Amino acid sequence: MPARRFFPALCLLLLLAGGAVAPQLWGRADWRVACWNVENLFDTVPAPAHDDADFTPQGACRWDGCRYWSKLGRLARHIAALGGVQPCALVGLVEVENDSVVRDLTRRTSLARLGYEALMTHGPDQRGINVALLYQPLLFRPVGHDSLRVPPLQGQRPTRDILHVWGELPTADTLDLFVVHLPSRRGGRAASRYRQRVAEALQQCADSLQRVRRQPLVLMMGDFNATAADPVLARTLAGYAVLTDTLAGTYNNQGEWSQIDHFLANPALVSRLRPSASVAAMPSLLGNTDRGPVPRRTFLGPTYQGGLSDHLPIVLQLHSCPAE
Repeated sequence: MPARRFFPALCLLLLLAGGAVAPQLWGRADWRVACWNVENLFDTVPAPAHDDADFTPQGACRWDGCRYWSKLGRLARHIAALGGVQPCALVGLVEVENDSVVRDLTRRTSLARLGYEALMTHGPDQRGINVALLYQPLLFRPVGHDSLRVPPLQGQRPTRDILHVWGELPTADTLDLFVVHLPSRRGGRAASRYRQRVAEALQQCADSLQRVRRQPLVLMMGDFNATAADPVLARTLAGYAVLTDTLAGTYNNQGEWSQIDHFLANPALVSRLRPSASVAAMPSLLGNTDRGPVPRRTFLGPTYQGGLSDHLPIVLQLHSCPAE
């Protein structure tokens, strides 16, 4: 179906069906995007090709069905809450193991009623963690997707693939979306060089879109393991606005907050969709310590904490009027 006919037809469908997903798709559009590092969202089944033995019933974390389904159920409720009145159009997830986990989350929890579809990477990370994108089919129509893989430097472990998805928004704009989980800050200079190398590959891929898209809209989101002042963002990705640079922080290390989870956008997206970012510091995601509130994580080492993640989710509000 041609693009000019696709979304008006969806608007009519929503009106006839009661419109649980979006009150208005054509004309002015307001919607949300969220991203969340959900901290080691593994299933309970050993994967011989990956180092995931700790996250099994017999492993160090005693990761059994009870803990797994409890986490999925609470994640589902919080993901639904991130959208406010309407579900988020797009949700990036970092540190998810495989398709089975994403399927359980979107089909076998309360999130099933929201009708999310999903895409994800299947990368070479030794522990088997990946990134994924949940999307509302009535608010984002994927046209294609691929994975960007950056080989490690000598002696290093391979990092996660970058998920690149491109598709159509209700305004008939094409959005190129990247979900990232850059190499950890642990490992000193070698880790920094690898993180820089991955960022350069991301920058080159995103920049190439500016030359082939008629009106490119580029959005990057995920765990960059870097603050806005880091050379990865301040220099390598300097052509993209860091929409989260003034936020209070999503990750807490020994009482110090840092903003390492980000949304980045090209100038055209900033102008066209007027984004505004926030941290979803829900009280239910926080625990109290002698240094103040911190994200209530699932594990501290092998000790079960019962929380959802060591990161807080970030949310991006988008506003758009169709181009004349």
